[in-house]
Amino acid sequence: MATVTRKEYPLSMRLPEADVAMIDRAAALRGRSRTDFVRDAAVRAAEDVVMEAGLIRMSPEGFADFMETLSGPAATVPEMVELAKRPAPWEPGYAAKR
Repeated sequence: MATVTRKEYPLSMRLPEADVAMIDRAAALRGRSRTDFVRDAAVRAAEDVVMEAGLIRMSPEGFADFMETLSGPAATVPEMVELAKRPAPWEPGYAAKR
């Protein structure tokens, strides 16, 4: 049987007690360990930053088509109109509209 070599790198940090308490509370609410919760949150945040920094490349023709689409009239999406009319969860009447 072949063995699989896992490469894991320790990461340590010092946090104020209040931050650790908040992380522990959130991890418990998700049913996760502190390590799993922090790892997932850090990777998600890193992915967001990388995606924001990425360039979108397109041909001049593709860009012209994109701008034409943006400049054209907006199409009404009935489901979005209905959703916008619903009260928010913190507004009176929310439970009655559900």
